[in-house]
This record gives sequence, C-alpha cells and structure tokens, in this order.
Amino acid sequence: MDLRPRSILLIEDNSDDEQLTMRAMRMNEFPTIVRVAHDGAEALEILFELAPGVGLPDLILLDIKLPKISGIEVLQRIRDHESTRYLPVVVLTSSDEDKDIVDCYRFGCNSYIRKPVDFEEFAECVGQLGLYWLGINRTTA
Repeated sequence: MDLRPRSILLIEDNSDDEQLTMRAMRMNEFPTIVRVAHDGAEALEILFELAPGVGLPDLILLDIKLPKISGIEVLQRIRDHESTRYLPVVVLTSSDEDKDIVDCYRFGCNSYIRKPVDFEEFAECVGQLGLYWLGINRTTA
C-alpha cells in the first residue's frame, strides 16, 4: 500500500458526522490530509478556486443532503469540469432513498455508501474506504 500522505475533501454539513468521520480516519491510521467543506458552495469553491500550491484531493467523500448547493449538484459540477472529472467521489450519506442512489450513479459517483449508525461499523466502513480508495485503487498522479 502507498503510504505517502493522501488528501481527502470531506463534504459534510453535520458537525457530529464530520467529527465521527475524522475520528474514524484517525482510528484507521491512514496518512491523510483532510479538508472539510460544510456546504455545496464551499466544496465547489475549494475545488475550483484552489489557492496556489493546493492540489486537488485524491478522494472526495460527499454527503448529498447539503445546504446552499445539493450534493447531487456538486457531483454534477465535478463531473462536468475537465480538471475534476475523474476524481474518485464516494457518496457517504444517511440517505437510503432509491432516487438518491440512482441519481448519484447517473451523475457519476464511484461508490454510494449509507453511513452505518453504529460507530464501530462506521469506523470499519471508513477504514475499508481508505484502504481501497487511498491504498489499492490507482489513479493518475
């Protein structure tokens, strides 16, 4: 597994879920740099108005129920833009609605995962996500 620090953009409006995700990442000891966007507009600003020296993330974890701009619209814009079109986007959400699942895959998410309610299961899920998307999966540099 590649142990160089990898970067994640976590797009999550719920502060409790943000803290649980960060805790699960620490528990799984993946070498990551995490930036957090708290709504869809902030996520797009981070992705498309990057400060000099700040690169694109290696992985995006996207909640779909976001204020300002929905996660599904954020996903559409990511896929519509040349520089972000091929970034891995994992939808990590509490929604289990068929329409949301279909829409996310239709607009190009790489994976759709419903957040487990139990923290141990959630930590295991985040660990598996990190192992696959930051360790096993290959993208271009």
